[in-house]
Amino acid sequence: MYDPASVVRGKDALDNYKGETLAAALADGAVLDAKFDRGELAVEVARAFIVSVCEGLREDGYNFLEDLTAVDWYPSEPRFQISYSILSMSQKRRLRLIVRLNSDDAVIDSITGTWPAANFYEREIFDLFGVHFNGHPNLRRIMMPEDWQGHPLRKDYPVEGYR
Repeated sequence: MYDPASVVRGKDALDNYKGETLAAALADGAVLDAKFDRGELAVEVARAFIVSVCEGLREDGYNFLEDLTAVDWYPSEPRFQISYSILSMSQKRRLRLIVRLNSDDAVIDSITGTWPAANFYEREIFDLFGVHFNGHPNLRRIMMPEDWQGHPLRKDYPVEGYR
């Protein structure tokens, strides 16, 4: 049975991480928050540090980008949450990185240089949510037609689309 009291937050949650990257990131101010719940560590990272944190995690043995997705928390700010699910096959551990973006500045650096598999995920988020990825090699629509107006997974997008 799930025990909410077993959730560990903040700096203590990072005790469940094996590697040097997150400790260094915490010292640099890159880690904003952390939560260890149900055997999984979720770390909120400042937007400016996402590439360096991902590169460090790769060096620490996290070798597989499992998923990359977004959530629109409209009308709350920060509006967008970008979630990176990363796996270390050798350590048999999962890690989730979270970056929050305001609606007026929905831009983040691309991690395709670290994990090329992020390519289509970032394109999908761009297409459906309108979040821009700086440095992406081919940032264009992937699901909607090129001339489509708007981003259909935004919560303020009209149900019938724009006419």
